[in-house]
Amino acid sequence: MTGMLGTGTSALLAFQRALGTVSHNVANASTPGYSRQRVELSSRPALPEGGHWVGQGVDAATLQRLADGLVFARQIDSSGELGRLRQLSSLAGRVDGLVSDPATGLAEHWSAFFNAADALAAEPGSTIARSQLLSSAEQLAARWRTLDGQLSALDEEAGKRLQSTVADANRLASEIANLNRAIHQGGDRVAPDLLDARELRISQLAALTGATTVEQDGMLNVFTSGGQPLVVGSQAMQLATTPDPMQPGRMQLSLQTPGGDVRLPSATVSGELGGILEFRERVLDPARAELGRLATAFATAFNQAHRSGVDYAGAPGGDFFSLAPPRVDPHAGNGGNAGISARIDDVAALTGQDLVLRFEGTWSAVRADTGEAVPMSGSGTAADPFRVGGVAFEVTGTPAPGDRFALRPTAGAAASLRVAITDPAAIAAASPLQAATDPSNLGDARAATATVTDPAAFAGFAGATIEFIDAGQYTIDGNGPFAWVPGTPVADAAAGWSLSLQGTPAAGDRFTLSPTPPRSTDNGNALALAALDQRELLEGGTLSLTGGLTGLTARAGAEARHASLSHEAQAAIDTQVAAERESVSGVNLEEEAADLLRYQQAYQAAAQIIATADAMFQTLLSAVRR
Repeated sequence: MTGMLGTGTSALLAFQRALGTVSHNVANASTPGYSRQRVELSSRPALPEGGHWVGQGVDAATLQRLADGLVFARQIDSSGELGRLRQLSSLAGRVDGLVSDPATGLAEHWSAFFNAADALAAEPGSTIARSQLLSSAEQLAARWRTLDGQLSALDEEAGKRLQSTVADANRLASEIANLNRAIHQGGDRVAPDLLDARELRISQLAALTGATTVEQDGMLNVFTSGGQPLVVGSQAMQLATTPDPMQPGRMQLSLQTPGGDVRLPSATVSGELGGILEFRERVLDPARAELGRLATAFATAFNQAHRSGVDYAGAPGGDFFSLAPPRVDPHAGNGGNAGISARIDDVAALTGQDLVLRFEGTWSAVRADTGEAVPMSGSGTAADPFRVGGVAFEVTGTPAPGDRFALRPTAGAAASLRVAITDPAAIAAASPLQAATDPSNLGDARAATATVTDPAAFAGFAGATIEFIDAGQYTIDGNGPFAWVPGTPVADAAAGWSLSLQGTPAAGDRFTLSPTPPRSTDNGNALALAALDQRELLEGGTLSLTGGLTGLTARAGAEARHASLSHEAQAAIDTQVAAERESVSGVNLEEEAADLLRYQQAYQAAAQIIATADAMFQTLLSAVRR
């Protein structure tokens, strides 16, 4: 009877433990990161009795946590990649929306401006046409500034996201370290719920930074996807945002170590932090640089064309737009006192890529994004400045070996674009010269386009006569002869003008030049201004401004689409991994209900065993009393 009572008691306790585990599973069916638990039952060793072996009941041997380490490893990999693509897709889509949406993009105002230029070419003397061109120019410049400002605001938002995400990552790393400590202290009898809590926080940290884990003495060391330690045992490392020494105002990601902060490039992290860094480097910075390159090329070329004509008062045209020079920032750790001033030198060679200028006895340049060397020319003197990527720069002061400067030729340039003139009469719509062909000329040459090369010298120009000695030589007012190559302009540098001819002159052919008078309705320069959008000024003279604007929109759309498709694919993969985890660790309420019924019946049967043993014992006592 005592054996029967002990057997029943062991069963009662074991099934009570099983029922408690089932109820714990049901209660946590919707708890994030919870892994289903199961009581493992084992029979007690039998004892010999009267030549037979008699069982002694059952024990709740262990509480098993149903989890798969390989699935967990795939889960944190998927979480990191999904977090990276989620940020990249969201932010890249916003850039695409800004650039391509008619309400925020450049296309509508771009077309309106050149339509106004066409209208001026049709009516160069119209005050209304001139005012409309100025108004369209103001609107186009304002849209350029607004678009760059919105991209700049997106850059600031990315920086704030970086800081808030770093704070969340540091909190999770500290919690993981504390859980590692508690799990290590628990030894072999650690609560499964602690393991669940640790895995949940590792998955959350992976979504922010990307993560890999290495087990050590029951603790999980956590590293970024690039191998930087985030949690080592019970110690948590701290991420931080520190000012970029090459870009004041921008924060960069770093890891705090005893030896100082170590910068973490985008290639060393994944998750949301990696997505933010990748967005800035691969999408936002190139978009702002290209936007600035287009603004720089447009303003520079339009100013050059505008200076080639004369305004309604007959004065040489000035700059139509104003634009800030390329930005150069010294490294915070420079030891010398050198400064660099830069200017746009060649629009066709302008790439818009950010460069790093370094002094090691001689100057060199590399791309800021890849470190690839970029060819330089020039001796650095005022007469022969350094030239790199379409930019000329001069150095003042004394640099120290190792000094570095960040050269951003076009980043943010669009924000400085302004219309430089306010008077409609100051628009240089007319050609600067009027050329009359002598009726006795024998050749088929005729005047094509005239250009002001030096406004100050041209201001005193009163007229000139060009006479060709033969097809290769000419004189100006009897001075010369000067050599001439067909296809090149006839020019007088001292008087500040040049004239292009079409056709071939014969010996003795004469052309009489006179300055365009005030209030002229000549439209020669207005035609050149109106055709500027189709001139191939970019990429070494192979791409037009309109083509460049289309390319900017296409690249932003392609980046956003690629990021969106990648995000959708990774979301599907993550769903599959989550389903695989649920198949192993998830709580199935129907299965738990079946277990609950089974253990309840077993518990009732165990109670009946105890009741039967008690009845037998009472019967025995009654017999003894007689």
